[in-house]
Amino acid sequence: MTSVCDISSREPLQSAAMSAESVAKLNLRTGGQQEPIIVKHSPPMNDPSLNIAALLGREAITSNQQLLAKNITGKNVMVTGAGGSIGSELCRQVLKQNPKSLILFELNEYNLYQIDQELSGGAKNSTGTVKIIPILGSVQTEQRLITLMKNHKVDTIYHTAAYKHVPLVEDNIIAGIQNNVFGTLSCAQAAIEAKVENFTLISTDKAVRPTNIMGASKRLAELVLQALADKKTATTFTIVRFGNVLGSSGSVVPLFKKQIEAGGPITITHPEIVRYFMLTQEAAELVIQASAMGHNGQVFVLDMGEPVKIVELARKMIQLSGKKEGLLGNTHHDEIAIQFIGLRPGEKLYEELLIGGNVEETCHHKIMTAMEEKLNWQEMALVLSELERNCNEHDVVAIKQTLLSAPTGYQTANVHKETSDVC
Repeated sequence: MTSVCDISSREPLQSAAMSAESVAKLNLRTGGQQEPIIVKHSPPMNDPSLNIAALLGREAITSNQQLLAKNITGKNVMVTGAGGSIGSELCRQVLKQNPKSLILFELNEYNLYQIDQELSGGAKNSTGTVKIIPILGSVQTEQRLITLMKNHKVDTIYHTAAYKHVPLVEDNIIAGIQNNVFGTLSCAQAAIEAKVENFTLISTDKAVRPTNIMGASKRLAELVLQALADKKTATTFTIVRFGNVLGSSGSVVPLFKKQIEAGGPITITHPEIVRYFMLTQEAAELVIQASAMGHNGQVFVLDMGEPVKIVELARKMIQLSGKKEGLLGNTHHDEIAIQFIGLRPGEKLYEELLIGGNVEETCHHKIMTAMEEKLNWQEMALVLSELERNCNEHDVVAIKQTLLSAPTGYQTANVHKETSDVC
């Protein structure tokens, strides 16, 4: 399949020669030396005009219209996890590119209702009305997915459906593996059977040298797609990996805002913790553009800019609320305290976007492709078979051991610790 911009001829940028600013940012480790984030002329937090982009203090990213349209315009597009933060924004951006139809696939009834109501009112385009198709369902039901994809003649899939909250997945290991790994497998195999043209997995920086089950499950999902890509089917599989989305459900911004409104304290796990952040809209647009230039099995990484020190983000939000930082246990009415509560199980001080040092440039300055270890399908099938057996036996310790033995990069000091799964 021909991509909009040919990246296959680009020379790898070796880790020893990463002088380009965008590449250097991808491997940046902070060690507590991150400069405070800069916010210019931001309105107070209770002002409805507050733009969450002000918290990042950087310019908007310019999009390539040809890349945005390539896999969407005039095509039948399906978004799994359509009611989530990333999924719903992807749906909004897809709609702007005039697809023939947009299939909203979502497990949560209320979230599906919300995004369907929002999009159905604005589904007009230059050629008429985009057909919005809301469907309740699980990505673990492969046969139903095959029927759905065939009936609606799906051309493009953006697979965002996943359990993403680290502490919850750590407490619900089996459900996390079943949804993130086997849900991805079912959805991808259904796409092959239905002869879907393009399938894009939305991944995370937590998949790089993961220290938690969520990250390990997403890394394994990446490996699943790469193994399927090696089977040379009619479906092109691509993976797009990025960090935290500012303002998404479960992110620190809405949490901090709620804590400030309640009078504090703002809770942070560690004074030196840093994270990469991106705006929801720019993340969705970059995902669409990366998927349009992909060769089969490629992993794309997005330039997330400079990592943000979370305590500085909290202090900026306190300032925007019109208050000052106070002492924990001794705050006045115009003060908000910050409380450090300790790192949660599997949580890192910093996240990374690259597993190895080799990346290649693309025609978009904010998108690069990574050259990383992968498995062939025979090797992958053995890992999946063992993992499925572990899940069926409800053996969470064995699940961790399987993840450790697979090339996920998963590492933990608590593998032999007695672990209980909620269900």
